[in-house]
Amino acid sequence: MADAALRLTTLAEELLGAPLPVRIRAWDGSESGPRDAPTLIIRNRRALRRLLWKPGELGLARAWVAGEIDVEGDLYAALDRLAGIIWERGADAKDAVHPVRDPRMRAAARGLVRIAGPWPPPAPPAEEIRRRTGALHTKRRDKAAISHHYDVGNDFYALVLGPSMVYSCAYWDAGPGFGLEDAQRDKLDLICRKLGLKEGDRLLDVGCGWGSMAMHAAREYGARVTGITLSREQAAFARKRIAEEGLTDRIEIRVQDYRDVRDGPYDAISSIGMAEHVGSVQYRAYADDLYRLLKPGGRLLNHQIARRPERDESGYRVDAFIDSYVFPDGELAPLGRTLATLEEAGFEARDVESIREHYALTLRRWVANLEEHWAEAVRSTSAGRARVWRLYMAASALSFERNRIGVNQILAVKTPESGASGLPLRTRLWGAA
Repeated sequence: MADAALRLTTLAEELLGAPLPVRIRAWDGSESGPRDAPTLIIRNRRALRRLLWKPGELGLARAWVAGEIDVEGDLYAALDRLAGIIWERGADAKDAVHPVRDPRMRAAARGLVRIAGPWPPPAPPAEEIRRRTGALHTKRRDKAAISHHYDVGNDFYALVLGPSMVYSCAYWDAGPGFGLEDAQRDKLDLICRKLGLKEGDRLLDVGCGWGSMAMHAAREYGARVTGITLSREQAAFARKRIAEEGLTDRIEIRVQDYRDVRDGPYDAISSIGMAEHVGSVQYRAYADDLYRLLKPGGRLLNHQIARRPERDESGYRVDAFIDSYVFPDGELAPLGRTLATLEEAGFEARDVESIREHYALTLRRWVANLEEHWAEAVRSTSAGRARVWRLYMAASALSFERNRIGVNQILAVKTPESGASGLPLRTRLWGAA
C-alpha cells in the first residue's frame, strides 16, 4: 500500500515540532496533509537524500532545481507557508532540531534515512556555482560572479524582462494596473529627473545592463553616457540596441570594472541595482570611487536593495540559495549602513525614497512572463536555470511584500565647499510637468 506521503508528513512534523503547512504528494502516488493547501510534489526519493545531506534551504533548492520537487497550486502561497519553517529559522534548518540529544528526534531521523534510499546523496545540479577560491570581491572573482548571473543568454532575459530589458525595480506611478514597460520607462525617467540631467551632461551608468538607462538618458535628455558592465553578453546586446537607435554618437558601452574608470569628472552617476554586488569589504572603496568621478555639485543616484538590520550584525549570513544559484558573493546591507558609508566618502545625502512595494509588483510580472514563455525559456537556457529564476523571483516578491527586504533610491550630491547643492527646495517634484 502506498504510504510514503503519510510517513513523510509524520516524520517532518516530528522533526520540525509543528504541523506541516502544505500537502505532500509522493513518488508512489500517495498524498497526505491539508486538502486546501498547496501541494508539494516529491517526484523522487533523491530529494530526501539532498535534504538529509543539506537540511533546510540549500537541500530544498537543489531538489527544486533538479526537478525532484515541485509545487501544484499557488507557488506564492506554498513559499509563504514554507517560509515559517525553513527560511525564517535561519540559514540551516538543522539548527532548529537536536536529534542527538532527543531520542524521538533520532528515531524520526532514522525513519527519514530509511525512506530516502541508498547513499551517497546526488551531486549538486549543474546550475549551482562551483567552489570559489580567493578573497571576496577581487576584480577577477567579481567578474566571474557577474558572468554566472548575467551571461545566461540574452534571449532568456528578454522573455523574462520584456522589451524594456530593465532588470531592476519598476516604478508603478499609475498603480499596479499599469503595464510593465510603462512602469520601467517611468522609473528611468524618474532617475533622470532626480539627477537633473540636461543636454550635454556626462552621465556614468555603473552596471549599465542591457543599455536601457543609457539610451533613455541620451534620447530623452541629450546626455552623453558611458555605461560600464562586467558582462560581455550584456555589452554586446546594448551596443546593438544603441546602434539600431542611432545613438552611438552619444553612448559608449564598456566592459569595465567601476574601479578602473579614470575619465571623470562626470556630471552625474547612476548605479541601478549594481551595488548589491559590491560587498561590504569593498563598499567604502565603491563610494570613494564614485565620489572621485563626480564633479563638484554632481549627483549620484544609488538604487539598491536593502535588508533589515540584525540585532547582532556579526551573525548576518548570505542566503544560501541566492549565493549558490543566483547572485554569487552578493550581499545586502541595511539602509542606514549604506547611507553612512556614502556620507563618510563625502557625499551629502539629499533624498531617500523607498519603493519596496514596487519591486514586489515588478517581480510578479517577471514571474508571469517566465511562466507564460516557459518552453521558450527552457530552450534558451536550461530547465534547471529556468526553475532557479522562477523560485528566486517568486520568493523575492514575497520578501518585499513582507518587509523582509526593501529597495531604496538614494540621491546624494558631491556638495562643493560653498554649500550650494544645486537642488530645488522641494525635491520631490523632480521637475515633473
